[in-house]
Amino acid sequence: MPERVDLDPELESRFIPSDVLHEICQHALDVAPEECCGLVIGNEQEPMLRVVRVTNVMTKMHVADSEAFPRDARHAYYMSEAEYLHAIEQAETHKEKVSAIYHSHFGQGCYLSQDDLAFASHPLFPFPRADQIVVSLLVDRVREVGFFEPVEVQAGEFRGRRVEAAP
Repeated sequence: MPERVDLDPELESRFIPSDVLHEICQHALDVAPEECCGLVIGNEQEPMLRVVRVTNVMTKMHVADSEAFPRDARHAYYMSEAEYLHAIEQAETHKEKVSAIYHSHFGQGCYLSQDDLAFASHPLFPFPRADQIVVSLLVDRVREVGFFEPVEVQAGEFRGRRVEAAP
């Protein structure tokens, strides 16, 4: 597995509906300097209909077991299981699915880290085919947003491209 996956400047940008992109970026800004996390829900025709914010409980996990969870919410994320399970249940009720997960990096670049890749390729990861969206924040502004598509799920291979709001 690679150490990390950066944005590929040779790939064309991925367009995301502006309301979805705005909500993801606003979530990142609302919880900074901690990392945000959440889900993008959609269907076959429109894979990015809405955003579901999920609480990052990494600090809680870190306090409970700092050996198993050496980082806090400023440097990693761990989605509230109750919240994401509820979101999946609601999506399935409307014949929708989780098409992407997102999180932010505060004061760092736009990439999938080794931890992100390990999490995404773990056999118990609940969204193995989901795309990944990463928001890079510097101080109080969004620096860059990246879209990472799984190429080979079990091997943790992704390709990354910049994100732009759909016209």
